[in-house]
Amino acid sequence: MTTFKEISGQLIRTLSSDPANPQVGQIWYNSTIGVLKGYQNIGGAWAAGGTMAGAEGFGVKQHAGAGTQTAALSMGGSPPSTQEYDGSTWTTGGTLGTARYVLAGCGTQTAGLAFGGYDGSNLTATEEYNGTSWTAGGNLATARRGLGGLGLQTAGLAFGGLTTPPTPAGNVTSTEEYNGSAWTGGGNMATARRVLGGAGTQTAGLGFGGYTTGESNATEEYNGSAWTAGGNLNTARSSLAGSGTQTAALGFGGQNPPSTTLANTEKYNGSAWTNDSNLATARNVLAGAGSQTAGLAFGGNIPPTTGATEEYNDPSFATQTLTTS
Repeated sequence: MTTFKEISGQLIRTLSSDPANPQVGQIWYNSTIGVLKGYQNIGGAWAAGGTMAGAEGFGVKQHAGAGTQTAALSMGGSPPSTQEYDGSTWTTGGTLGTARYVLAGCGTQTAGLAFGGYDGSNLTATEEYNGTSWTAGGNLATARRGLGGLGLQTAGLAFGGLTTPPTPAGNVTSTEEYNGSAWTGGGNMATARRVLGGAGTQTAGLGFGGYTTGESNATEEYNGSAWTAGGNLNTARSSLAGSGTQTAALGFGGQNPPSTTLANTEKYNGSAWTNDSNLATARNVLAGAGSQTAGLAFGGNIPPTTGATEEYNDPSFATQTLTTS
């Protein structure tokens, strides 16, 4: 008879408690509770990160995010602030020249870009961050808030959003491309919408979800000149966040009518969205950073406003109870 040792090269040990530092693929029998266990890949999962900076750690909402999971940037929002994340802790950065919320952002922690938003009026203002301070960049052609943003400081993309008045008729399809100093017109989106998610680069971008006459599940892909339809989200939503690339994106959080906040997370492979592990804290008007395999969700509205940060990792590993069923 073939034994487990002959198949895997190791015996199944009997232990009175789970090992403190198991190895991936390790299997053992916990004699105290009479259960067979193993340490294995459980796919993508969210885990708690450091709480955002600020009074009582209340965090921000309606802000924008950029950067990576271990070097992220939060900009603007309500209350407005700039914060930097190092993978465990948030610290306060340089102050935006124009305090604003429902803005868009892109780039990195040391080369960030903030554009559009609202300060009582819709804004065209663009600002560039060098890791310490913000300086003025070229203005958007179309003043708007609740727009999508993606790309780099020297190759950014602004799309969708809301102009005055604040009704579905005020939603726009306008797309603009930034070259590090000025914005120029790009191809229009097929669906006018606001408070949508974004991921990718200026020549391989992704816009998804948002609000049209209601919450949308539509996805569009940008090739540097034109938008085309992509696979629909499984859950229609607005005020969500995203990270990653056009062919490997992550969409998370948001809201669905009438005012339900969502924890739903979905992964995009370039053609279709699949459901994945939920955020621990359901929220909308949050910000995101990072990649599909190492994402970051921070701030937002539960309600109330939260400073909670969550880190997404795929693969993630955990001790699991093993069954034969």
